[in-house]
Amino acid sequence: MTDIELPTLEPILPITYIDRPGQLPSNERKTILFMGDDLRVHSGVAVMSREIVEGTCHRYNWIQIGAAVNNPEAGKLIDMSEVIQRDTGVRDASVKIVPYNGYGDSRVLRRVLKDFPVDAILHFTDPRYWIWLYNLEHEIRQNIPIFFYAIWDNLPYPYYNENYYRSCDWIGAISKQTYNIVKQVIRKEQREPWQLSYVPHGVNPNKYYKITDEAEGLELENVRSQLFPNHDITFSVLYNSRNVLRKHTSDTLLAFNHFVQQLPEEERKHVILIMHTQPVDDHGTDLPTVINDVVPNINVVFSAHRVESAVLNQLYNIADVTINIASNEGFGITTCESLMTETPIIANVTGGLQDQCGFIDDDGEYLDPEEHFSKEWGSNHDGRYKKHGEWVIPVFPVSRSLKGSPITPYIFDDCCSWEEAGDAMLSYYKMTKEERDRRGALGKEFVMGPGGLHVENMCNLFVTHMDVALDKFTPRDRFTLLTV
Repeated sequence: MTDIELPTLEPILPITYIDRPGQLPSNERKTILFMGDDLRVHSGVAVMSREIVEGTCHRYNWIQIGAAVNNPEAGKLIDMSEVIQRDTGVRDASVKIVPYNGYGDSRVLRRVLKDFPVDAILHFTDPRYWIWLYNLEHEIRQNIPIFFYAIWDNLPYPYYNENYYRSCDWIGAISKQTYNIVKQVIRKEQREPWQLSYVPHGVNPNKYYKITDEAEGLELENVRSQLFPNHDITFSVLYNSRNVLRKHTSDTLLAFNHFVQQLPEEERKHVILIMHTQPVDDHGTDLPTVINDVVPNINVVFSAHRVESAVLNQLYNIADVTINIASNEGFGITTCESLMTETPIIANVTGGLQDQCGFIDDDGEYLDPEEHFSKEWGSNHDGRYKKHGEWVIPVFPVSRSLKGSPITPYIFDDCCSWEEAGDAMLSYYKMTKEERDRRGALGKEFVMGPGGLHVENMCNLFVTHMDVALDKFTPRDRFTLLTV
């Protein structure tokens, strides 16, 4: 959840309507209550939530309890319908937001359920934010189902989440690892196959793409000159993540330094690390001090402001490779965005990052959440499968330590070697630009093809599986008899 930044007013343009396959008239659509970060903010959850809404507004009407810190419009009702109609071309798209401070409570939920004809609730992000909702599940599910777009970063199996998962009628799992985790954690009841689906995150290829247009290319060169005003740069690495401990931001600096120290002296000044992150963060560290005191002889440039997707797209196009060596990562959207722009990646083999690596078994088949994952084997962080796509240099964890807190008692922390990450940078550096471009192009083919990591696939899966769940939902009885 993040502080809200309200959008600026734009000129009203005529709307071009386009009927999508399977589009329903507004009065025939089910209404879904979406609970998560306000669609208008720039957090990862909000961005993906808006993609889901925009990609399915031809099939569902949406209302959201929109979470933000110190939301200036809390208590109001915001009608986003015309904005969504303009952005999507879906006639009569209906999207409304009830802004709220925090992720909601029973009072605002009951008010929304009373005022709107809600057919299902879909909530998104870490289940610990929704304990108040799960406490109401028996009451809610007497009338409508609860859906959950779920993610969990790592093993061991979080049995402490079992009651949360059991409180949901349908769960869409963001990663193959999450799919298996939910499947194995639910032990106390028999679940139907339709109640759990693999619904990977999807990147929008209209927002993230390789820039080939001449006018956009000129603008890109202008951005590049502003980013590197005093440097003749021939190779750059992009870090685009928060400055928080689990992202191992300082290890990324060490990795880049390790890479640079292996170059001839005259080449070192021509490589740079682009850090799209806050230089100082209370949940992370003081990166300028780390640079000055620990790795003072490397080139680093910060991009510290929140920016629109168009600017991020330019950063991916400027970079030669994007890196993410987080020790816990539910999905890792930035490396997937990078692949959509045909920029190859370096990724720690943990959590959802595995799905982007294109690991295959001995028969050349991509890992399947049903066929390959099991109770005995739940993550490729142990390196069982080594063959992968050419668009990535994976770095496997060299240590796994068990972390925890009272609310999440245990979870593995997968730490890779920053030296190996630096060696991966060196491997890309030694490639020709043509070879990096070839590998990046294969990455886009994967996310748009067998990987299914694009927004159209994500939204199609939501429609397919939520339609089934709405049809098969059985309301709970008012009372449950417990025997002892």
